[in-house]
Amino acid sequence: MLEYDCMDGPQAGQTVPHVHIHILPRKVGDFEKNDEIYDALDEKEAELKQKLELDKERKDRSPEEIEQEAAEYQKLFSKEYLNRLVRNGY
Repeated sequence: MLEYDCMDGPQAGQTVPHVHIHILPRKVGDFEKNDEIYDALDEKEAELKQKLELDKERKDRSPEEIEQEAAEYQKLFSKEYLNRLVRNGY
């Protein structure tokens, strides 16, 4: 089971100024209350940030680099590509 979470706008909990989607693998009974997953994600994210110090090495990308990355994702999620995955049993 997958949960798709699209937070569009600050009132919906959007933390970055663009629309993006989180895909969360879920299973029945993984949390007593469904929204507890968000607290768990926040805790894990804080642990990882502390361990990895990700922002120390982070470099902002140029608009051109972001555009190139978006084009790569579009290829990955094209209808043709996804249909091929389904046909091949993935």
